Amino acid sequence: MNFAIAPGAAVARRLPLLLTMTAGLLAPAVAHAQSQAALYWAGTMHGWVAAMLALMATVVGLLSGHHHRERPASFLVGMMLSWVVLRAAAAPSAAGLRPLLMTLLVLCGVQYLLRQMNWKRGWIDHALLIQCLVVPASLMLIGGQVGLLGTLWHAVLSLELVVAMGWALWLRRERLKTAAEPALVQDFRWMAVLLVPTMLALLAEMLLAALNETLWWTASPWLGLMLPLLMLALGLQLVSGVAHARVDAEKRSTAMEQRMAERIAEVERSHSQLAEQKLEQVTERERKRIAADLHDDLGAKLLTIVHTSESDRISTLAREALEEMRLSVRGLTGKPVHLIDALGDWRAEVVSRLGQANILAEWKSPAEDVEHTLQARSYVQTTRILRESVSNIIKHSGATNATIASVVQSGDFILTIQDNGQGIPTELDGRLDRGHGMASMKSRAKQMQGQCLVESGPGWGTVIRLTIPL
Repeated sequence: MNFAIAPGAAVARRLPLLLTMTAGLLAPAVAHAQSQAALYWAGTMHGWVAAMLALMATVVGLLSGHHHRERPASFLVGMMLSWVVLRAAAAPSAAGLRPLLMTLLVLCGVQYLLRQMNWKRGWIDHALLIQCLVVPASLMLIGGQVGLLGTLWHAVLSLELVVAMGWALWLRRERLKTAAEPALVQDFRWMAVLLVPTMLALLAEMLLAALNETLWWTASPWLGLMLPLLMLALGLQLVSGVAHARVDAEKRSTAMEQRMAERIAEVERSHSQLAEQKLEQVTERERKRIAADLHDDLGAKLLTIVHTSESDRISTLAREALEEMRLSVRGLTGKPVHLIDALGDWRAEVVSRLGQANILAEWKSPAEDVEHTLQARSYVQTTRILRESVSNIIKHSGATNATIASVVQSGDFILTIQDNGQGIPTELDGRLDRGHGMASMKSRAKQMQGQCLVESGPGWGTVIRLTIPL
């Protein structure tokens, strides 16, 4: 039995074959569309990079013009502008201009990479200049057609850039061997990150041009972005370096100003000390002159009164005045007094005066030998405080016994005068410094940066404690 095949079933059986044939016909069109899209985006990227390079060239040019140390950056400006003009000359009518622009780009690039490392050779400069003439001239001799000779020159110029980048990295590596500073290590790593991918991109572009033209047409626009991106990175590095240099300069300026202020303060202190020393010297000379006048004139006259006066009262007053004058002269001379000598003088005077007033005097010296000294003014003031205290005991206390003790403790000299008299009367409203010269004694102690304490009460005597720093 024969059955007719439906038309729908026949179409279904032939559908896979139709789809396969359609896909085969559409594949080149799809691939072409994708290729055109990639070229479009690559062209757009080139346009944006060219605009950024033009702006960066302006900034770097201004920096190199204002900073003498950045003069080699003018080669980077030339490299950037050469690439921008080279891209703008992509039209077929400008084919003869492209070799010259390429040689200028290579000249500027090689010079910048090498001079950045302070590496300069005259023969390289001459060779690069001659190359700028030879390349265009050779192409003009063959009628301006790029062809095989143009491809060869492009490969040679690209190799020159690769060699210059590699040599710049090698120079940085050699510099690290002599001074492995953190800043140099960071600079080497940063330049390696920038230069190595660019070198690989240039080499890959040359290999693709020699091996596979179709693949070269596809990859060349993207590989060609590495060189302008390198120039942008080098420009940013330069700007960043100038900014950091300015910050460092401001820090150094601030530090210098601080050191200058410290030096000025030090000079002012030295000047003040010299002025004080000069004043002290002048004061010392004047003290000695006054002391000599007192000793020679007033002392001689008082001594004459002591020996010639027929009145015992006048003779006694003259002798006391002579002793006070001698004490003042001793203070004016400014000579330090050994504490052991001062204690001996005080003991002799105090025991003698109290003995004449029929008051038993008990003197207690320090338990051990003392090697300290007293300033002349301290000796004079202490002597006067001691004399005033003894005078109070004799005139006002009614005491029969007095104890004078001295001790050196924690860098202080402590002198204690105690009597068993009637004490200071309570009529003074509790103010012990209102009578018997107590205010004068405390004032003298204060002049020596010390203190004079008075304790007294009716029936149990008076205690005067003088403390002065040694």
